[in-house]
Amino acid sequence: MQDRDLMENLLLLEKGVCDLYMHGAIESSSADVHQTFSSSLNSSLCMQSRIYDEMKSRGWYKPDDAEQQKLQSVKMKFSGN
Repeated sequence: MQDRDLMENLLLLEKGVCDLYMHGAIESSSADVHQTFSSSLNSSLCMQSRIYDEMKSRGWYKPDDAEQQKLQSVKMKFSGN
């Protein structure tokens, strides 16, 4: 298995962990449980960002630039104009 494959798997797993922590925070029944899930979510989001940045720096993750017209369309949609 190549480094790129390992990093892709790590990124996918970390995204899944973030999803689980988010749902845990949403469904938590007490403030303490909510805080624990929220803190864990924040840590996982930071890890996901670091993995993404490393992949991007190695040229393994190349997001497409959004078209300006599409950006304006979405902005107008949500601004109510």
